[in-house]
Amino acid sequence: MRICVAGAYGAFGTKHLDALAAIDGVNVTSVMGPTSSKINALASERGIGHASTSLDECLARDNVDAVILATPTQLHAEQAIACMRAGKPVLIEIPMADSLEKSKEICRVQRETGVLAMAGQVRRFNPSHQWIRNRIAAGELNIQQMDVQTYFFRRSNMNAKGEPRSWTDHLLWHHACHTVDLFQYQTGEVVSECYGLEGLDLSIGMKTPSGAICTLSLSFNNDGPLGTFFRYICDNGTYIARYDDLFDGRENPIDLSGVAVSNNGIELIDREFVAAIRDGREPNGSVHEVLDAMSTLDRIEKSFSG
Repeated sequence: MRICVAGAYGAFGTKHLDALAAIDGVNVTSVMGPTSSKINALASERGIGHASTSLDECLARDNVDAVILATPTQLHAEQAIACMRAGKPVLIEIPMADSLEKSKEICRVQRETGVLAMAGQVRRFNPSHQWIRNRIAAGELNIQQMDVQTYFFRRSNMNAKGEPRSWTDHLLWHHACHTVDLFQYQTGEVVSECYGLEGLDLSIGMKTPSGAICTLSLSFNNDGPLGTFFRYICDNGTYIARYDDLFDGRENPIDLSGVAVSNNGIELIDREFVAAIRDGREPNGSVHEVLDAMSTLDRIEKSFSG
């Protein structure tokens, strides 16, 4: 399978390039980025045959079978629709769009074209969260509460590589999107009650019809440990997830070696994208599956104004 990575020299574009290199039968044949000198240098360094500043040029190539969009959030909807209309399956880095309206349009075009479209909800694929999911599916535990902290120190506009960037991400539509989708995915329910409190940072509360609750704190002003940390309080144990690692409530590590073929969540989501294309099936994390999360985010945003 021949893949184009758009936004290839950004923090997550390079993570996807590394992940795809670990998947048999997959080749990156094209990369796209807004600066000619940077994207050409990346293509040369990685031995990739085509580089461009134009997504349309990449989509027109016969040696591009599918596209991964690791571009600025504000471009996701327009670019995802262009990919589908060009007949190219697309994986859209989180979030699939920055509004419910745009997310619905992506879903509408997917139904119209029949071209696979997947949202980059990587938390579904991190081995730590997969372990929890498997225990729930086996009937061994149920979630009573998720307590989640998403903390960064973002007082200057730098990406995850520590480099300046020209666009900004969003605490609600990007960072909260991870947890909103994961909470609904793990509980198997759509949130029935939700609210958001907006100051310099954000606080979000959610509840499912069965009574599971989620408390989410988000900050761009935390001068301390950075990242997202999940505490699952269950009827049969407490578990703490830190990206691809999992611990019990007393900080004892849990062996995740048999959960998936890799401990890299980005590689696992890329593997699902490729497998779904090859199998001709809807992927875990299709844009339709994630639309409920976007609807919940919209409800939370509207609660800010009372």
